Amino acid sequence: VIDCSLCYRMASSTRAPKSRSKRPSGVAAVCLGLLCVLLLAGIIGLSVYYKLQTSSNTLTIERDQLQKERDDLMRKISNWYLLFTVKKSWEESRQDCLERGADLVIVNSDEEQGFLNNLNKGFWIGLNDSVTEGTWKWVDGTPLNTTRYWGSGQPNGGGVENCVLFLHSSSDQGKWHDYPCSDVRSWICEK
Repeated sequence: VIDCSLCYRMASSTRAPKSRSKRPSGVAAVCLGLLCVLLLAGIIGLSVYYKLQTSSNTLTIERDQLQKERDDLMRKISNWYLLFTVKKSWEESRQDCLERGADLVIVNSDEEQGFLNNLNKGFWIGLNDSVTEGTWKWVDGTPLNTTRYWGSGQPNGGGVENCVLFLHSSSDQGKWHDYPCSDVRSWICEK
């Protein structure tokens, strides 16, 4: 027959050292686990930061490239045009352009003359000799410096035809004709 109190004491004495020896290793395991979790969180955080930084740098480079392309395009597209198909006198047409922050078109180059001709329309342009007969000036006050766009025999108004109409022509990239400013025609604004 075994004395139960002895078993209890033996079990208690054998368990106590085991529980004491398990306690420090359990705490160490928990601490080690927490360290692993913190280390993993740190690695994930750094990885996310690196990806965000890389993404931010890429977006910054793309933004700068798009801004450069936009600026280049804006330099190339310095003018815009607005063609009206309703009809008004030269002066009314010019006033309409001015109210829009623009003016009747001034032809500055062969390319612009060709562009206007490709519109396949006739319209008032910003050229007249209303102030001094025979002295053709653009709406910005600059004198006409070429005669190569005039139609055959033009200008021929002799004091009656003081404003210029751009007439579409397939043969010579458009012809200019002087007309009475009171005629009602379509017009084109340029800004």
